[in-house]
Amino acid sequence: MEHRLLEYFVAVCQELHFTKAADKLGISQPTLSHQIALLEQRIGAPLFLRMGKKIYISEAGEILYKHTVNAFHELEQARLAIDELRGLKRGHLRIGCSGNHLLTSAVISFHEAYPGIELSVTELATEETREGLLSNRLDIGVVFLPIKDEHLVSIPLFHDTLQLVVSSRHPLFASPAVSLAELQQQPVVLLQPKFLVRQMIDSYCLEAGFSLRPLVEVSTLDSLLELARRGIGGAVLPASYMAPLQDSRVRALDITDPVPGKSIGIVYRKDMYMGASMTAFIRHLTDQLGAGGLA
Repeated sequence: MEHRLLEYFVAVCQELHFTKAADKLGISQPTLSHQIALLEQRIGAPLFLRMGKKIYISEAGEILYKHTVNAFHELEQARLAIDELRGLKRGHLRIGCSGNHLLTSAVISFHEAYPGIELSVTELATEETREGLLSNRLDIGVVFLPIKDEHLVSIPLFHDTLQLVVSSRHPLFASPAVSLAELQQQPVVLLQPKFLVRQMIDSYCLEAGFSLRPLVEVSTLDSLLELARRGIGGAVLPASYMAPLQDSRVRALDITDPVPGKSIGIVYRKDMYMGASMTAFIRHLTDQLGAGGLA
């Protein structure tokens, strides 16, 4: 069966929309529909169920999708093994992380050492990174630990804590720290609930007997910091994000009694082929971020 037909099939499965899948593939929608019809003819069963303008993957389609994704994964592993024979002159790694700030410095120094290896870094929630690893859309994750999945391997790098970031106009600006209990009296802005940073602070607050009601919820750390700068409320942010910033308009207060924190680490699939580029990147991250955290 042609590899190209299976690529078209996977794109439709992921988009569940022929026009969007065609745009993603760079072909016309009629061409894509014709190719899927050809694949269905060869399989001998419908791969999609069409109900009005919506499409759904059929039972036969689910089976083919599972095996196709696994086959593509094996082909990619073979390519990596062959690339390893060529040394570290080329390669491509897809990385999911719980904040671009975790990797910026390490990515720059890695590129300087290995300019032929392409790095694609996407900022994602920890759960999104986990799903990306399991579906072979990502090679490596840098996330908050623990991440409980028997199919993944974790390598701890450093411990990160949460801080309350306030503007220069905030009553607590001159304070060295703020207790966890004090947060319930403060107007706060937080990440959306899908992010582990949010889940972490919510968990600590619940253990202390209260819950936070954010004035605003956003999806990026940069947006959260900007809300704090504007004085909308105190922003709960990782210390690793604030450490390299020099901004007189805000101050990061340690949260105490207790100190909310988790380990940051590398995760990857147990069955992932550890090619030369991936091994080099993991070693580089361990050297750059291990134990001491961000520079």
